[in-house]
Amino acid sequence: MKKLLVYLFLIGVLGSLLCGLYLNRVLFKPLPYHTPFVFELEKGTSAQELAIELTKRNLVPHPFLARLAMRFYGFDTHLKAGEYAFDPQMSLKSILEKLTSGKVVMHRLTLAEGLTSAQMLNLIDTNDFLSGSITETADEGELFPETYTFAKGESKNNIIKKAKKQMHKTLHTVWQQKDPNIPLKNTKELLILASLIEKETGINAERTKVASVFYNRLKINMLLQTDPTVIYALTMGHSDLGRALTRKDLKFDSPYNTYLYPGLPPSPICNPGLKALTAAAHPEDTPYFYFVADGKGGHRFAKTLAEHNQNIKLWLNN
Repeated sequence: MKKLLVYLFLIGVLGSLLCGLYLNRVLFKPLPYHTPFVFELEKGTSAQELAIELTKRNLVPHPFLARLAMRFYGFDTHLKAGEYAFDPQMSLKSILEKLTSGKVVMHRLTLAEGLTSAQMLNLIDTNDFLSGSITETADEGELFPETYTFAKGESKNNIIKKAKKQMHKTLHTVWQQKDPNIPLKNTKELLILASLIEKETGINAERTKVASVFYNRLKINMLLQTDPTVIYALTMGHSDLGRALTRKDLKFDSPYNTYLYPGLPPSPICNPGLKALTAAAHPEDTPYFYFVADGKGGHRFAKTLAEHNQNIKLWLNN
């Protein structure tokens, strides 16, 4: 009887050892995937459901082995929902470790400088990886242009809140560091002027010159006469104009039309980035009152109307 018990004990030990060796082989063996892939663990998925899904994807021979591995290492109670990127030939153990790490795939959404709030809200609303409906409002110029990262399922409202918070923070910092002699009363005026600069040029080296033209005109109460304000008056930021401005457009009656009304428009005409905000806060000291496109992507600046008219002729020739 004692010998039988000893034999049974030895058989049990040997069986456990063999099972352990097999399980260890299953856990650490590189899986038959040769390209990266994304696996989504949905919220509320149980360990058993995960084991079945892993088997369907040929990541484990049998659900029982996956459950055994999860229980043995304690993975079954620490699963975190989300999208996970798996590298080629990862082991089952590495996959289970990742599914409990919370290191999910991060998506990116770029809200570019110069877009209006309506355009940015549309980009957020049509993003396939964000969730929910937009209930958060955003005034023109209130959203900071930046590339935002997020996990699948983050709410659209959260992205809007982040963009608003970042614009408020950036605007406050730039305002605190502005040149003391610029003739602006508050951060709103700085934001408005920066939006004009943003729409007039995408060349960083020109931004402070464009800012100087606007400041020089404001100082003598000269009309700013900047085309982007007319476009905004016509579209209110909901779409591109889709055509060139006409002489009739320049007479369109709107407080945004800087060909008709002196000073700054009543609000920003887009969401300016950091470079435009900085240029508005630190304009170059120039004698310029005019600028026009040079036909090569930049602008020619002029002190007098006569010089400006010559630059217009050069632009037309180009």
